[in-house]
Amino acid sequence: MSENDSGARYVVAVRALCEFTAKQGDLDLRFTPSPTAQEGIAGHAVVASRRGEQYRSEVTLAGDWGPLHVRGRADGYDPDRNLIEEVKTYRGQFASIPDNHQRLAWAQLRVYGHLLCGQLGMDEVNLALVYFDIGSQQETVLRETRTRTELAALFDDQCRRFVAWAGQELAHRTARDAALTTLRFPHADFRPGQRQLAEAIFRANANGRSLLAQAPTGIGKTVGTLFPVLKAAPAHGLDKVFFLAAKTPGRQLALDAAATLTSGATIPLRVLELSARDKACEHPDKACHGESCPLAKGFYDRLPAAREAAAHVPMLDRAALRDIGLAHDVCPYYLGSEMVRWSDVVVGDYNYWFDGGAMLYALALERGWKVSVLADEAHNLVSRARSMYTATIQRGDLRAARAVAPPSLHKALDKVKRAWTDVGKSAPVPYQVLDGLPDKFLNALQGAASAITEHMAAFPAPLDPALQDFYFAALQFGRLAESFGDHSLFDVARANFSGHERDTTLCIRNVVPAPFLGPRFAYAHSTTLFSATLSPWHYFADLLGMPADTAWVDVDSPFSASQLDVHVAHGISTRYQERAGSLAPIATLMADQYRARPGNYLAFFSSFDYLQQAADRFEREHPDIPAWRQARRMSEPERAEFLARFVAGGCGIGFAVLGGSFGEGVDLPGERLIGAFVATLGLPQVNPVNEQLRRRMQAMFGAGYDYTYLYPGMQKVVQAAGRVIRTEQDRGVVWLIDDRFARPEVQALLPAWWHAGQAA
Repeated sequence: MSENDSGARYVVAVRALCEFTAKQGDLDLRFTPSPTAQEGIAGHAVVASRRGEQYRSEVTLAGDWGPLHVRGRADGYDPDRNLIEEVKTYRGQFASIPDNHQRLAWAQLRVYGHLLCGQLGMDEVNLALVYFDIGSQQETVLRETRTRTELAALFDDQCRRFVAWAGQELAHRTARDAALTTLRFPHADFRPGQRQLAEAIFRANANGRSLLAQAPTGIGKTVGTLFPVLKAAPAHGLDKVFFLAAKTPGRQLALDAAATLTSGATIPLRVLELSARDKACEHPDKACHGESCPLAKGFYDRLPAAREAAAHVPMLDRAALRDIGLAHDVCPYYLGSEMVRWSDVVVGDYNYWFDGGAMLYALALERGWKVSVLADEAHNLVSRARSMYTATIQRGDLRAARAVAPPSLHKALDKVKRAWTDVGKSAPVPYQVLDGLPDKFLNALQGAASAITEHMAAFPAPLDPALQDFYFAALQFGRLAESFGDHSLFDVARANFSGHERDTTLCIRNVVPAPFLGPRFAYAHSTTLFSATLSPWHYFADLLGMPADTAWVDVDSPFSASQLDVHVAHGISTRYQERAGSLAPIATLMADQYRARPGNYLAFFSSFDYLQQAADRFEREHPDIPAWRQARRMSEPERAEFLARFVAGGCGIGFAVLGGSFGEGVDLPGERLIGAFVATLGLPQVNPVNEQLRRRMQAMFGAGYDYTYLYPGMQKVVQAAGRVIRTEQDRGVVWLIDDRFARPEVQALLPAWWHAGQAA
């Protein structure tokens, strides 16, 4: 929003204006093979290269209508032919492009035509909607000629239908910023450490910098991060705050924090929760298009009323979106996607901003939003980001696809099979990293994906699931192959090594997400990553690609060493080769501690196998002490039952896996949990994959062992031990069971307020 002599202006992109006013008909999410971003850019370049010397690409245009300032970039303008073009790239058959997509494209082109006439003082202009087929490299061109008067009338109609909403949005933004300027902290005072965290985040947003914030559990991190960003928003022109969480409980904490900040005060703040589509879907047995789902039929015709209703609900959590969606017969999930555009705080998973196809990042770029990003439990982000930019394809997928594929696809799939065999011959051992990507295989895989695309265009019926799974895997593999570099490995593995290629798995394995995440940090006005375990800071800065001027704060703990007795059992080794010998002394240690202070304890082990061996030994030798175990693949009710054993006044030991469901994000204050045993350093398994990762980390950062094993392991240890002390009134004990915990480099990674003593 900006000011001029006529008052407040509402800035709107041409695309956003037309999406608001010109979208009609059904929601149709039937899969259509669209070009990748790089293919789209290349397609636009091909079209431009075919035009004359005077042809201008990416023509910036703008104009005003009442309080609206409309701006955008037309794809191309040819002054010799007085022709303005809008280029759309696609795959498949032109006839399969839905009519409502073409109507939207024409609406955009006509707005560009109006703006160009105004900018150049022309009485008429030629318009061309150019559809470029990525596969055939052929153009389909739709043309029309419009007068300046006709285009002005169309533009006038578009703006009239949008201006009431724009006025409402201007009023909302003005009122929101005024209220946030006077926003007060919702409690009488900050908790210890909470003010330090809030001040660091406020400074980061004031200076437009990113921040790594290590802050202990129990200080109110969620409120302590959201409050300073909202407080900074008016002065620094923030359009949106994105609060990203690793798991569902983190999203709920953010929603609760937003409610706390706005309770008891008139703060016109729109808060939106983004849920996974499979959890928000009302008709999971139906496809996302009007011929199948009643909530997709006429979606865009009913969306305006649903959008208006949603705009007046300050807390659009999953339940509220469902109520509004069903009241207006529109899909709640896609109503939520629409309301991203009109919300102030958006709460969702990491993937909405950091993934390759992230919706929030794409919308921010398209709309030019100024955003501040908060990422909770950010110690998870390295592993999550690696998985986002990793692609795997299995030989069994190819065999299954070939078995159900129509005859027209056999030749292309057989070509992949032969190329795959050649890759297998170049990697004759069970696991091997190859120096580069095999061009022959990639060409064959791309050819198969193109053949399947053409088949889908000719026969629009759904693909057999096995063929579809292979197709999606091939597309993802191809996309990541385009950006392959030192940040990733290409490896070949055999699940059952038998000297031939039948069981091979090919993987483009990301090990350093920095090249992919760096642009997201660079775009955001400020990004704060916060967690109780974010040290050493350079590990996260290096792997995630944070800006060079990223700030770092290690928030003082409100807890004291007197609250937690930390013991190192240096006479026990939990190394893999020595685990059998560790079982008896661990059982004795745990029993002695329990009898000295009966209560609820958690005992963490590095694997389910180790857990089972330790629990069996403990229960056999100490049958009088209650014990229960985490099982593999526990359901949500089973996890709840496990935690329900931890009641105030209860007694017993729960056996769990380090890094699993109970190692973080579990809140058991007071007597619900009085101690923890951590019988491992949490080091990732030494295997061929991790050894390759270690070598790459050593080559890139000179810290292969630390970046691959030590730092990730110790983060799990500190997270697990952090379950014990949750409030300033808690008292407890932690046993670190392994002699390596006594090493200086390991002790340096423990929280500063711990005073880790040693015991025999």
